[in-house]
Amino acid sequence: MMQHSQIWRAIDALAERKGMSPSGLARAAGLDATTFNKSKRQAADGKPRWPSTESVARALAAAETNWDEFAALLAGKPGGAGRAIPVVGMARAGADGFFDENGFPVGADETVRFPDLGEAPVYALEIAGDSMEPTYRAGDIVIVQPGAAVRRGDRVVVRTRAGEVMAKMLGRRNDQTIELISLNSAHKPRELATTEVDWIARIVWASQ
Repeated sequence: MMQHSQIWRAIDALAERKGMSPSGLARAAGLDATTFNKSKRQAADGKPRWPSTESVARALAAAETNWDEFAALLAGKPGGAGRAIPVVGMARAGADGFFDENGFPVGADETVRFPDLGEAPVYALEIAGDSMEPTYRAGDIVIVQPGAAVRRGDRVVVRTRAGEVMAKMLGRRNDQTIELISLNSAHKPRELATTEVDWIARIVWASQ
């Protein structure tokens, strides 16, 4: 699983490689100069704060660096690029026949590279909609592991037998029903019969 310290270390390494401070990199990316400062890496309550996918993407563009190279920095291996995994949009994820019986996409054309994922069967999913805001926003990419054990409170991707795909937090679960909770309070929790659920996959990493 990706560590909070890894992504900030990679941003620092990206800035250094371009001869800039983290503040300089943020300004070059058109962001607030304090976006990547060390003071912004933890919330007031001490919890780790993660950079958004958008801010990282803008920093990469400003540094003329691609995601493969950034993945290498994440791994602490500037000469390597990490493992290529398929990336899927949520709209396509709802299409019939796109996933096998284990919840793994088949025929995905696009890939993204991430390090330190081992050999576990994982894929990347691009978030759509606003039900997971402010934690995940449309366009954010999460790494999903089908078949991983899930517990109450885990962030998960769920596909229904009707083809709906959603990113939620797992609530109460028993043999008959599953509760799915949106992190956006504007969306009420949903309760599905277990017979309605095609599969549940745990989110193992996400930019936040």
